[in-house]
Amino acid sequence: MPNTRPLSPHLGIYRWRINMLQSTLHRLTGLFLCLGALLVAWGLIAAATSSAAWDTFAGFCGSLGGEILLFLWTWALLFHLCNGIQHLVRDMGKGFGPPRRDRRFTPSYWPAGWFVLGLSVVLTVLVWGLLIARMTGGAA
Repeated sequence: MPNTRPLSPHLGIYRWRINMLQSTLHRLTGLFLCLGALLVAWGLIAAATSSAAWDTFAGFCGSLGGEILLFLWTWALLFHLCNGIQHLVRDMGKGFGPPRRDRRFTPSYWPAGWFVLGLSVVLTVLVWGLLIARMTGGAA
């Protein structure tokens, strides 16, 4: 008789919580940052090669798709940074609050997870707002 049980816990049985989302996003943003480093390398190579290569790179970055990728890359960088700082703080044993065994209460570190996610979005919008203001001649 074949064994039809799952071999290991699978994602379908878990209730997603902010710390699980943070862990997954931290890994995905790390991967996205590595891929974005290829874009930076392309820009450096284009700048060192020729004006035609630079024009191609600048054209890509100035396109709608390029700007969306750069915006998402900025968010990935800032989320990875904020989440990494929170991870270091937790490694020092800070921010956990009093221990509770009652599952009716949310752990004290969950609001910090939502704060990190929100802060990364706010910082991304702030950085891009400053960049756009600077490029359009605004006060920045």
